[in-house]
Amino acid sequence: MTDMHIKDKGLLAYQKVDTSAALEAALAHLERQSCKIDVVLFTGDLVDSGRASEYARLRVHLEALNTPFFLMPGNHDDRTALRAAFPDHTYLGHEDEPVYYTIEQYPLRIIALDSLMPGRGEGQLGTLQLNWLAERLAEQPNRPTLVAVHHPPFPTFIGHMDRLGLTDSATFEDIITRHKQVERVISGHIHRPIFTRWAGGIASTAPSTAHQVALDLRADASSAFMLEPAGYQLHHFTRATGVTTHTALVGNWPGPFPFFDSEGRLIE
Repeated sequence: MTDMHIKDKGLLAYQKVDTSAALEAALAHLERQSCKIDVVLFTGDLVDSGRASEYARLRVHLEALNTPFFLMPGNHDDRTALRAAFPDHTYLGHEDEPVYYTIEQYPLRIIALDSLMPGRGEGQLGTLQLNWLAERLAEQPNRPTLVAVHHPPFPTFIGHMDRLGLTDSATFEDIITRHKQVERVISGHIHRPIFTRWAGGIASTAPSTAHQVALDLRADASSAFMLEPAGYQLHHFTRATGVTTHTALVGNWPGPFPFFDSEGRLIE
């Protein structure tokens, strides 16, 4: 899940989007999934303005989640306020240092990165974090790994969003290219599901649990959003098949309806 943009009670994002209600709906939709969910990764823009009160509200929402979860910052977040609201999430680290860490307890190793540049819309990993990433990948070269970063490292061709992209994506790409155990690089930020070949593998973004960025591939397209269905992605991993991703659209949709009747005949 990504780009929740939680605001203080009574406030709407861009005067139109009740992001808290949207997150509640997404979490309820997730809980209704028939498959077992091992872990949920929230890949940034957890709140809208980085306020302590917003993180307090986010915490209330996430306390209802019956699944382990991990948090990552995006460009709308504040590391200090995030850590203060989730002191039990010790992987978040200390002070105002970037929030990057590994999750080791699942068959698929997860490496979470921090592309936040305080006060800026674009993202950057920086030399220290990139060196750390290279060291972590080198220490387990045969273990299937998923790498997560808020800003996608590839061009999406949504012009106004690409201008707020990852500034050191070339160095990041060099590191990922050298490590073939990386199954997928996942991101948020774009508020749309996008897949592309990148660094010798696949990189992707997920839809927002709230509003979606308008699908306009003109280089000079205006910055705009749509009230399209919210969503999230389910990543299923096996060693035999790697990572398979499904995009779930949040809503109370009619169905499921059977294709066949009780006698096994196709319903026409």
